[in-house]
Amino acid sequence: MKIVVLDGYTLNPGDLDWQGLQALGECTIYDHTLADEVVARCQDAQIVLTNKTPLNAQTLSQLPQLTYIGVLATGTNVVDIACASQHGVRVTNIPAYGPDAVAQMVFAHILHHHQQVALHDQAVKAGQWSRNRDFCFTLSPLTSLKGLTLGVVGYGDIGQQVVNLGAAFGMKVLVTSAKPKTGLPPSIQWCERDILLKQADIISLHCPLTAATQYMINRDSLALLKPGCLLVNTARGDLINETDLAQWLNQNNGFAAVDVLSTEPPSPDNPLLSAANITITPHIAWATLQARQNLLNIAVDNVKQFQQGNVVNCVNG
Repeated sequence: MKIVVLDGYTLNPGDLDWQGLQALGECTIYDHTLADEVVARCQDAQIVLTNKTPLNAQTLSQLPQLTYIGVLATGTNVVDIACASQHGVRVTNIPAYGPDAVAQMVFAHILHHHQQVALHDQAVKAGQWSRNRDFCFTLSPLTSLKGLTLGVVGYGDIGQQVVNLGAAFGMKVLVTSAKPKTGLPPSIQWCERDILLKQADIISLHCPLTAATQYMINRDSLALLKPGCLLVNTARGDLINETDLAQWLNQNNGFAAVDVLSTEPPSPDNPLLSAANITITPHIAWATLQARQNLLNIAVDNVKQFQQGNVVNCVNG
């Protein structure tokens, strides 16, 4: 089978090995593919792998040889699933390849905010410690996580990892999700979303982007938050109305730390890029070496299983 990878660079910028995939067929790997290059590059391919390069209905209708699409991520919104199904094309994704990596980034942001390591490092290197009369100094309040309330929105693989880390720090943990959860450990309490928003000192978003969750963080929901609350988003950018969040931040109501934005790369005029009280990382929570290797391993196995007639991680039947 002819295999085409449309945008392999973000998964493998050179520190992983494509050999496992290359062993499964005639394999062509592109670092990046523009929208108007997709049809030509995939014309004779039976198998196409994509991360963020869209495969819409118009494109799919021009690829009669295509039988399989492997999305190199968990979310499959880059593929017109209904059209793929109509053409008999199986679509798979990569679930749960790095929940520990994303949870680690959540707490990297939380600790960055509450410990202010970078701020004090910069001050020391600028000579401020050398000029200080005392053996130590602080430029901002340092806060223990123990005893704070962590609110986790969504209780999938990543949400559960974040909950476990919060409990390990001695935090009180609240969880909300589309359906109530029972049988939780004593240190973890399920509650309605509005209660979580009102009570949490730190809120971390881990729910999927759906019609029900799009812009769930907006002017009205932000008004429920405690003064000084830290909002963390490593899920999907469109969970947040960015204009409303920027206004909330600029009024010094609280803080935010995000790894995702509504459009990526962001437009230079995205209001969060110039907002106060926010830390932004460029969608890298998923991208530890170990998580990317696991993603690649699962992707290769997905293709291998498809070739053997046993489709796994299929999102369209």
